[in-house]
Amino acid sequence: MAKYKIAVAGATGMVGRTFLKVLEEYKLDADYTLFSSARSAGTELDFMGKTHTVQELTDTSFDSGFDIALFSAGGDTSKHFAPIAAAKGCVVIDNSSAWRMDPEVPLVVPEVNSGDIAKHKGIIANPNCSTIQAVVALKPLDDKYRIKRIVYSTYQAVSGAGMGGWNDLKSGICGEAPQKFPYPIFSNCLPHIDVFTESGYTKEELKMVNETRKILGRDDLRITATTVRVPVFDCHSESINVEFDRPFDLTELRELLATSEGIVVQDDPANNLYPMAITAKGHNEVFVGRLRRDDSVENGLNMWVVADNIRKGAATNAVQIALRLIELWEKN
Repeated sequence: MAKYKIAVAGATGMVGRTFLKVLEEYKLDADYTLFSSARSAGTELDFMGKTHTVQELTDTSFDSGFDIALFSAGGDTSKHFAPIAAAKGCVVIDNSSAWRMDPEVPLVVPEVNSGDIAKHKGIIANPNCSTIQAVVALKPLDDKYRIKRIVYSTYQAVSGAGMGGWNDLKSGICGEAPQKFPYPIFSNCLPHIDVFTESGYTKEELKMVNETRKILGRDDLRITATTVRVPVFDCHSESINVEFDRPFDLTELRELLATSEGIVVQDDPANNLYPMAITAKGHNEVFVGRLRRDDSVENGLNMWVVADNIRKGAATNAVQIALRLIELWEKN
């Protein structure tokens, strides 16, 4: 009999189905129950060597007692159901934006701030996909050289907008009008992810700013961001410009990244080796390359960071939080 009971809410969605793939890869033995909206309830999914019938998520779904629930069912669903699950002794790991900036909720990337997991009060938030890959690369650099300022420029895949985004790119190739995005994404770039705020920044850009500060524990950090949707199916790419308080040796910095958890350095321009979306797809690591000084400022660095946004940017990070949580329980 499995030691833990785990629920997966939103199991039929793009991230939900990837939850299942990643759980199988990590071989996390548990008694699983899969949930979805009423519309998708009854769907049968093959998982962990057996066929599971997806159940409708309701207010009584957590009455039977779960240890962990992985949520990827949208912000409104999380706001309603996460407190219900937590009140019944279940720890919710939520992939939506609903709880990320709540001061009572840890916002966790295991390679960066796994110690915050122990501070949970029933809910742990999974950060935004573009933030996750960035902070994995930035954390060891902040520890060593102390980051002074960050400039983010992102090139984000359509899968970050769910199946609607994926379908807009696929159908746009054939000249069909977009259904998800305000303009065609095929052969185009949209400097518009999430909604615009009064400041002129989009919510996606503000998420990167605020979440980076929270995860790194650096409320004073100066950050700006421009986030762009590009005609790529999977994997987000980011140009990150960093200014440090301290001087750095580029060879030493490269070695620091190469020996840090969850990072693969691909930085050999002479042989055209650098991170790309087509090679990051299907992997759980964050790929870093194009490491070079920014001589326009003192102690400046440019780097190129790529990761699979559905895996490390969503499902894998949540599963890794669950694994760290279980480790914590078993130590105690």
